Amino acid sequence: MTDAASGTAIVRTNAVLAGVPRSVVVGVGAALALLFGSLLLRPLSTEDIQIVGIPEHPIASSAVGSIQIRAGTADGVRVLVDGRETPTVQQQGAHVVRAAGLPDGPHVLSVVVPRSPSWLGSTTTTRTFTVDSTPPELRVDDSLRPDGPNKPVTVNGTAHGATQVAVAGKPVPPDPQGGFSAVVDRPDREVQVVATDAAGNRTERTMTVHIRHPGMRAVHLTGLAWTSDSLREPILEMARQGKIDTIELDIKDESGEVVYDSAVPMAHQIGAVKGYYNARQVLDQLHGMGVRVVGRLVAFKDPVLGAASWQGGHPERVVQTAGGQPWSSGYGAYAFTNFADPVVVRYNIDIAAEAAALGFDDILYDYVRRPDGHLDQMRIPGLTTTPEAAIADFLRQTQPEVRSRGALLGASVFGIAVDRPTEIAQDIRQISHFVDYISPMVYPSHWGPGEFGVGNPNSQPYDIVVRSLAAFAKTVEGTDVQIIPWLQDFSLGVSYGPGEVAAQINAARDNGMTSFLLWAPNCRYHDTALGPTG
Repeated sequence: MTDAASGTAIVRTNAVLAGVPRSVVVGVGAALALLFGSLLLRPLSTEDIQIVGIPEHPIASSAVGSIQIRAGTADGVRVLVDGRETPTVQQQGAHVVRAAGLPDGPHVLSVVVPRSPSWLGSTTTTRTFTVDSTPPELRVDDSLRPDGPNKPVTVNGTAHGATQVAVAGKPVPPDPQGGFSAVVDRPDREVQVVATDAAGNRTERTMTVHIRHPGMRAVHLTGLAWTSDSLREPILEMARQGKIDTIELDIKDESGEVVYDSAVPMAHQIGAVKGYYNARQVLDQLHGMGVRVVGRLVAFKDPVLGAASWQGGHPERVVQTAGGQPWSSGYGAYAFTNFADPVVVRYNIDIAAEAAALGFDDILYDYVRRPDGHLDQMRIPGLTTTPEAAIADFLRQTQPEVRSRGALLGASVFGIAVDRPTEIAQDIRQISHFVDYISPMVYPSHWGPGEFGVGNPNSQPYDIVVRSLAAFAKTVEGTDVQIIPWLQDFSLGVSYGPGEVAAQINAARDNGMTSFLLWAPNCRYHDTALGPTG
């Protein structure tokens, strides 16, 4: 094809170059080729290298592993930290830095990318960053002491070096000096405080919420005894005279019967509810007299639940012998339910929570232990820790359920638990973290000859009580848990009257313990051993 215009252009070009030497023409062509080639083979510049993961603020040492380098398709990329080669790994087209254990302070990251062709050298990009692995300095008290269950607490503290503080999960901005203050309206058993700095370093503290028990001078009354005028009225008269200020009333007893009008579904399913008294009416009556009411809840000695579980195809809810039969240990068949079984645990917690919601001032667990006997002869299905830890964990689970409903939580324990925690799985130190008070049963008749250097404890009520309670006080030293002892108002081997009861009360008082509970199986008490409150 012939194009006149094109032909003209060619002629004109040739005409322009007609007087130029051929070597010059060739040189110009080569120069143009080199120019265009260099543009096509342009090496990476600093704008082509992307470094992500380096914020303006300091970073924790572990965060160095989050630094990523993107350099397109270039091969032979080298990464240096403070002038030293640093390994990287390829992840989704990026070079991820692997530099662990860098000391606190400033560091220089260099990324070296070779040019192409190689005789053009390389391009280096640098960034600086600061490592800070020192967590904030957080200071708070170990304990919080609200005025009562479900009452607010104020958390005060300092968090030097922190940019954020959270109290019970809610952010609280620290002031320029690091101070902070926050009100927790409905604290759980523990309040967590977390301080975080710009680098993401965290310091955590857990504050235990301890509620001071108002004190009590109490006697125990069974559910059936409440229905008996001859047993109930003398105790109410003791309250009217100011000799006692608290009544402990069974809510689930050692027979496994739930003796008040409970609505807990499982209690009805197994036939445990007896309804000997209407809890709302009793609480209104006693509170109207200014009397506090403690609900006694027998936890793991529960023949009703044990029998229903075993016969209903749930043997795992019962403590067993090594041969797989129900453990009785003289308590009767199916007597001891399994403290490691979640259904058994939930059943007891549900009753405790219901009683607290009804208005019982305290929930005091009894038989919160394993059965006595050699542990290696028992089978406890589902137990993954020590029995002592499992019992303490049961109390840990109960306390927020009770506290949130306005009641305090206590645990009755054997006297021997003070120095023999594994015999029945009652470790006093562990338990002290999860209850408001511990009630040791330091009955003189229950000690063997020579205990605490007392030759005949049953005949020396003051001596054995004053020494055993001193041991309990020492065991819980440094905690906020209170010791409110059970004292003996019954005869077993030695006749007990007002003098023996008063001796025990004096022994408790000499240990700084002005609160106590009296136990009499027949619910008849020596009121002349008690003076008016105060």
